[in-house]
Amino acid sequence: MATSRGGFSSRLGFIMAAAGSAVGLGNIWGFPTQTASNGGAAFVLVYLVLAFCLAYPAFMAELLIGRYGQANAVTSLQKISRNLFHQRFAFVVGFGGIVCAALILSFYGILAGWMMSYAVEPFSRLLGLQATADWVVNQSLARNLLFCALFMFLTIFIIRRGVEEGIEKWSKRLMPLLIVLLIILISYVITLEGAQEGLNAYLNPDFSRVLEPNLLISALGQAFFSLSLGTSVMVIYGSYISKKENLVTLGAQVTLIDVSIAFLAGLLIIPSMYVAQAQGVAIFAADGSLISGSSLVFTVLPSLFNSMGSIGLYVGLAFFILMSVAALTSSISMLEGPVSYAVERHQVERKKVTTYIGIGIFILSAIIIANISFMLDFVAVLATQYGQPIIAMLCCIFVGWIWFRNDILTELKQGNDMVEHSLFWKIWPWYTKFVCPTAIAIVFWHSL
Repeated sequence: MATSRGGFSSRLGFIMAAAGSAVGLGNIWGFPTQTASNGGAAFVLVYLVLAFCLAYPAFMAELLIGRYGQANAVTSLQKISRNLFHQRFAFVVGFGGIVCAALILSFYGILAGWMMSYAVEPFSRLLGLQATADWVVNQSLARNLLFCALFMFLTIFIIRRGVEEGIEKWSKRLMPLLIVLLIILISYVITLEGAQEGLNAYLNPDFSRVLEPNLLISALGQAFFSLSLGTSVMVIYGSYISKKENLVTLGAQVTLIDVSIAFLAGLLIIPSMYVAQAQGVAIFAADGSLISGSSLVFTVLPSLFNSMGSIGLYVGLAFFILMSVAALTSSISMLEGPVSYAVERHQVERKKVTTYIGIGIFILSAIIIANISFMLDFVAVLATQYGQPIIAMLCCIFVGWIWFRNDILTELKQGNDMVEHSLFWKIWPWYTKFVCPTAIAIVFWHSL
């Protein structure tokens, strides 16, 4: 690959970076409550099947486009185009993914800022700064702007340093930290009163619900979105992979890490909710479903930590550091998409353009904060329920219908000479051409 672009220096570097992009706030608070509300272990089983049978093939399509093109999302897609129409179509798809990543980061930075503020709260209490502790957990324009700016600064700082010294180096640090914190918190929470009931709710299967349409749609959506599909992220990460690496194995490893951390998050969140219930905290909404989303993270769990006494300060601190780390590993990939496009298409120096784009996205975040009552949900729905499924589906169409099959096989053989005789090659092209676009279209249609 071109040395001027940089690239991942090792297989581990790519795995940590790609897994970090995939593992975000949705895995930590979304997957566990979906599992508990959709048949427990039955949902987990369906999710695993769909993740490897549908999301993994789409994930491989984006990685393959990137490694073949050795460039940003737009240029990589245009390199596999056959004619002028395809090139224009490639620009729409590639640039659409970049815009989608920027939109996601604009609201993601706000949520991540809240995580950081809630991490400061127990730390302030430990230092006896009660007024500061109260301020950082109360909604205010100043609080939201301050912590969103701090989070965006960290994201910009990492991306300014490039692929190897920035994305790879920090992913290698942050991902192990995230896993260690998860395991420590799980080990503690499952010893508390009520945890066993939570484990039963999470792990006991209700197989009568396996074929329920809502369960299937929820599991399919979670599988696609948790792998950062449809945001140009995996295309650009794929372009940084050495031609010597076996893409089939790499993609499977990242998918496995992603679903494993989602499963571990369930082992933490669901027992924690039932521990909170044992402490007198309400964990069910009016319709009988488990409380999820922001209400879970910023109401139920803080109430649990407060009920634990002094140890709750340390547990709360560890939990919100965990959430902040998960957010940061995803945000750096979202910023890399637009940065790589500007650097390569417009020949702008990386550090300068990273700062400018980061500030631009922060300004959009500030506009959302100023109108948070309606803009936060609007931008989130626009990017994740509409933008991501469409872009992911179009990437599959590119690989399945536009890219020549022999060229795909040639690219896959780099790093895996025997891929032509593997089960993967016998199944994957057909999946990418027919099954994946159809499955994503179903998720998109359901979101309408």
